[in-house]
Amino acid sequence: MNAIDTIGQLISITLVFSTALIFTGLGGLFSERSGVVNIGLEGLMIAGAFGAAVFADQAIQGGMTRGAPWIGLIAGLVLGLVVSLLHAVATITFRADQTIVGVVINILAAGLAIYLTKSLYEGSGQTTTLEYVFNPVAIPWLSDIPLLGKGIFTAYPTTYIVIGVVILSYIVLYRTTFGLRLRAVGEHPSSADTVGISVTKYRYIGVMLSGALAGLGGATIALTTTSNFAHNTISGQGFIAIAAVIFGKWNPLGVAGAAIFFGMAQALRNWAQLFEWSHHIPNEFFYMLPYLLTLIVLAGAVGRSSAPSALGEPYDPAKR
Repeated sequence: MNAIDTIGQLISITLVFSTALIFTGLGGLFSERSGVVNIGLEGLMIAGAFGAAVFADQAIQGGMTRGAPWIGLIAGLVLGLVVSLLHAVATITFRADQTIVGVVINILAAGLAIYLTKSLYEGSGQTTTLEYVFNPVAIPWLSDIPLLGKGIFTAYPTTYIVIGVVILSYIVLYRTTFGLRLRAVGEHPSSADTVGISVTKYRYIGVMLSGALAGLGGATIALTTTSNFAHNTISGQGFIAIAAVIFGKWNPLGVAGAAIFFGMAQALRNWAQLFEWSHHIPNEFFYMLPYLLTLIVLAGAVGRSSAPSALGEPYDPAKR
């Protein structure tokens, strides 16, 4: 394998791992821009991965082979949105502690997903391996470019979708009235309420968007890299996405860049194991690498990132 092919393969693997993190990181961004801390991204990803695997499997059994991955992707989005409603009701309507609710969402989603998996698949701890999942799509002519062709222009459909979502998220947040109001609710909810902006409405929308996007992140993993759902399908990637939101300074482009960095850390784990020298290094070191880099980056980002002013603070209209 020559150097160009090696680097191209690393870029390709990085994009595969980054896509789910970007989806989920953008979800966390919308929630936190509205003023609601969402520690439950891990649970929302689990819900999305479970929904995608189960509904895609049902579609395949029903004869819808080519459309099965798309059905799974939509199911992951919807299930993530539904679970996020629990978070929204608890934190916005009943003003419960946002961090505690997020932890509960993580535990609930993990436990319920495994329980339902065992119930649906005769006691098995994982779903059936999907025969039809997303495959890389090459863009004509561009895919023939040395290095970048195989690395960037030959990717899964979800990668192309997430690029559009990043651009759209930036436009929505910084170029539309909706984005201005969402950010106002996260910065100064009492002032926003004074001028007639519904804090409750926009915070609900922010949390629901986080659920939909995190659900897409979980579905992406199930439909591209694992081809099924099991207890370790997500394995901490929701928490890495939270780190991407902080490291990306609550900006869609920054979140995408941070997610790509963390995705590369995961890609290096797989990529390095292709070489002979890696056989002399314990596998545990490669598995801990993404999380170790996450801690290092977060430690360096402390004091340099400015979160929305009202982040984590329940809003009570009676006290404005």
